[in-house]
Amino acid sequence: MTLGVFERGTGHEQVVFCHDPDSGLEAIVGLYSTALGPGLGGTRFYPYGTEDAAITDVLNLSKGMAYKNALAGIPHGGGKAVIIGDPSTDKSDALLRAYGHFVDSLGGRYITACDMGTAVPDMDIIAGVTRHVTSKSPALGGGGDPSVLTAYGVFRGMLACAEHRWGSASLAGKRVGIAGVGKVGHLLLEHVLDSGGSVVVTDVRQEAIDKVRTAHPEVDVVADTDALIGADLDVFAPCALGGVLNDVTVPVLRAPVVCGAANNQLDHDGLDAELAARGILYAPDYLVNAGGVINVADELHGYSFERARARADRIFGTTKQVLEHAASEGIPPASAADRIAEQRMRDAASRKGSAAEPAG
Repeated sequence: MTLGVFERGTGHEQVVFCHDPDSGLEAIVGLYSTALGPGLGGTRFYPYGTEDAAITDVLNLSKGMAYKNALAGIPHGGGKAVIIGDPSTDKSDALLRAYGHFVDSLGGRYITACDMGTAVPDMDIIAGVTRHVTSKSPALGGGGDPSVLTAYGVFRGMLACAEHRWGSASLAGKRVGIAGVGKVGHLLLEHVLDSGGSVVVTDVRQEAIDKVRTAHPEVDVVADTDALIGADLDVFAPCALGGVLNDVTVPVLRAPVVCGAANNQLDHDGLDAELAARGILYAPDYLVNAGGVINVADELHGYSFERARARADRIFGTTKQVLEHAASEGIPPASAADRIAEQRMRDAASRKGSAAEPAG
């Protein structure tokens, strides 16, 4: 196994490469910031076309985790990992163990978890060679499926948006459009229905739509995301792929509130300002979808669902803080969220620096 360090002017503390010829492992870990604590973030297993594409992804993802963890108020910095390959053909126990040794070699600076292409059984294998891993099965002290608290956190953020927009933390009588009803989207629609709201959904997978229709025949279905974006909604909740808010969709979006679970909802910088100019309240995705990372972070302290849920509950208050700061400063909520996260990281780095100074 060989290790190397790659530096690029992105503000990252460290980017580490791993190559293990025996198992075929090709992996990269990005650490954006450890000011608040060890970097925590999932491992994405994906067949990147080039190493540059993998590097770009790990840099973007690890930075996003730093901001998400800072806003969530958990004692962790931002880290993320990618394994280059097709998980359906390249994943093996040997490769996962080699990856676990790679994670362990970082001495706890990075703690891994599930992401696209990896699952709880994979984390259990990794846990056999390193303790710096979360998303384990309950049998190994893990918290199981984090989507439960991801959906709950988005719902709490949605209630905060409702209070800011309409003066009441309630979705009663509101119509919510959910694009993507996988695990998180399906759980979110149940929260909305339980709160007295109505729901309309779309999904590219017929099996997901069939599951919704069977469990909740009162839910409406539209053909695609474009139809949902153009529908008469109170809240639009993107819960599938990123980039759904772009130069084509933002001008025709009718919902006055956007609050969903999908990562990277804005296709490019500047769209948050365009949403604000149109009077649309946008809840930054990395703010409201932090329930999952809150769930896995709790594993490191002896997992308690009740404690993790209580921490996910705080997404309501943090969302209110971000929206109020944005309103008072006359800036988009995404900019306000960035400022708060950056200040928390700066304060933590300053405290660490002061603690490291020798006594005079």
